[in-house]
Amino acid sequence: MPTFDELLVDIGELGPYQKRVFLLGCIPGILFAFSFVGIVFLGNTPEHWCRNPKVEGLKEKCGWSKEELKNYTIPRSDKGSFSQCERFDVDWNSTDLTCSSPVGFIIANSSQKIPLTACNEGWEFDGSRSTIVSEYELVCEDAWKADLNQAFLNMGYLLGAIVIGYGADRFGRKVCFLFSIFGLALSGVGTIFSPNYTAILVFRAIQGIFGKGAWMTSYVLVTEIVSSRYRRLVGIVAQLFFTIGVIILPGIAYLIPSWKILQLVITLPCSILLLYYWFIPESPRWLLTLNRTKEAMEIAEHIAKRNGRNLPEKYREMELSEPVPERAYNPSPLDVFRTPHLRKFTFILMYAWFASSVVYQGLVMRIGIIKGNLYLEFFISGIVELPSALIFYLTIDRIGRRIPFVLSNIVGGLSCLITAFIPTDMTWLKTFIAVIGRLGITLGYEIVYIVSTELYPTPLRNIGLSLTSSLSDVGGIVAPFLLYRLASFWIELPMLLYGVMALVYGGLVLLLPETKGIDLPETTEDVEALGKDTKVIGGLKWSCLQKGLPDHKEIQNCATQLTCSSSQIRK
Repeated sequence: MPTFDELLVDIGELGPYQKRVFLLGCIPGILFAFSFVGIVFLGNTPEHWCRNPKVEGLKEKCGWSKEELKNYTIPRSDKGSFSQCERFDVDWNSTDLTCSSPVGFIIANSSQKIPLTACNEGWEFDGSRSTIVSEYELVCEDAWKADLNQAFLNMGYLLGAIVIGYGADRFGRKVCFLFSIFGLALSGVGTIFSPNYTAILVFRAIQGIFGKGAWMTSYVLVTEIVSSRYRRLVGIVAQLFFTIGVIILPGIAYLIPSWKILQLVITLPCSILLLYYWFIPESPRWLLTLNRTKEAMEIAEHIAKRNGRNLPEKYREMELSEPVPERAYNPSPLDVFRTPHLRKFTFILMYAWFASSVVYQGLVMRIGIIKGNLYLEFFISGIVELPSALIFYLTIDRIGRRIPFVLSNIVGGLSCLITAFIPTDMTWLKTFIAVIGRLGITLGYEIVYIVSTELYPTPLRNIGLSLTSSLSDVGGIVAPFLLYRLASFWIELPMLLYGVMALVYGGLVLLLPETKGIDLPETTEDVEALGKDTKVIGGLKWSCLQKGLPDHKEIQNCATQLTCSSSQIRK
């Protein structure tokens, strides 16, 4: 009974029709990037100081400029910067304080100590740009509330992976994609018109659910309409669209000073994507797993026609099948911990996903708290992600997964550590090394996905990938708290943490087997063989070939005796 991959050989493995659907399916990656890293601009914390209406009156009376007002009336920290959370506790109507003898002047020219107090009348924010932080005054003792913004988004991602992932398998890729796009548009608009910050957090979580759902279902759909030999290329290009979103976002944010208008602009394209109802098909592979062969064949015939081919008659006269994972039992998350090597792989991959998310998101959000040109530095950091896709494409099938996996994280970790100790006046060098770190971490993030799919047996592949990759969303939840709270003690302290995490990550990867050139494991026995670092050539265990058996039949017999999987024997 032929498979859908065999059918694609006749109707087009990556023909004009699939290319069009592929392009349409990659565009949501741009919108996912907007929601994933948009908080850098939507929730940026501007320079701020305590508001005091009486000081404003003195400013008008004396004719001070903004800079004079700050120099004369705002206390300074021990490092010489303006205090952001305290003000002078004085009577600004006192006759001792005049335009020629303001508080700042008195302090600078005497040893007089003037008491300070908290900002109990709000804050003034520098600049002409509004953000969520400036609108709701999420600074000083309320700064932790700003951290919740990205945390709630990542909680939404975690829920979206579970809920929308189940829905896509239950109700179809296309319907869940359109539902997710509609939900993403509504939640984006809801964020703009939220009556308070609590409502914003709720809408951010909903954005996460539908944003992850739209990205995930569109990615799955485009990979399922091409043959297996093009899936890796499809995955790389899909990642490039995410990077394009990261690159163009700072340009959009630079032109739009209001966070509400910015949120509207990056949300509006969702409504256009609802037109996909008429332009993308349901996944034929998914239909075949449900034995909806007639519908699948109708789509296959449409694909053939659009590719300038005809659907062969032989497929009209026989049932088409799509391999379904073995289900001798109902798999549970505990199954990925049952055997020694499965357990080891799972723990390593869980940490890998967690560390990738914490370090990647931390490096992205860090751009918003360091001094410099936010928009230019964010643009440069996005550009640097482009070579990671090329390196990924050129290396993993030539030199394997493990070497680039290890090196990418070691380079990323060392770069973070070095960046922390580069003097602040060497801005160009600090930025350059940080960019190298971002490149390494991004490459590692791309490799962990493919490695995670290659280290689990077929019955546990989906559940293993879902379990380990969910740690990425957990990492996203804690990432803002780690960044902003550690940076409050020392702005480079998060970089030390990222460096250590990435180096540990690179070391643990050495404990994983190389999976280049082998068939995907079908059983837990195959995984245990990988865990013993059994060398495999062309799908056959190296121990078989070591015996020097010249006859292909004898090699097959040897493989059978060593419980090689059916996919390995087929080689």
